[in-house]
Amino acid sequence: MSGRPLDVLEASIGEEVAVRLKGGETHRGELAGYDQHMNLVLDPTESEEGAEGRSGEPIEAGGTGGEAVEDTIIIRGDNLVSITT
Repeated sequence: MSGRPLDVLEASIGEEVAVRLKGGETHRGELAGYDQHMNLVLDPTESEEGAEGRSGEPIEAGGTGGEAVEDTIIIRGDNLVSITT
């Protein structure tokens, strides 16, 4: 593998990744896709306990009555700080 960013992403398709954003949030999920701008699509994983916000508290997925609903996450590439496999 060459180590170019898009090659690394291609090799990580289907694997669980942790994505850190400029605002301090961290999202975890299976890398389902990406594009040339490094926009990412993450699918939730069974081991995911929730994302963390700036204060370190969990960010709950949308839902009603406090019920956690795991949805696909689309992250814009210009908000990325790091991607860890």
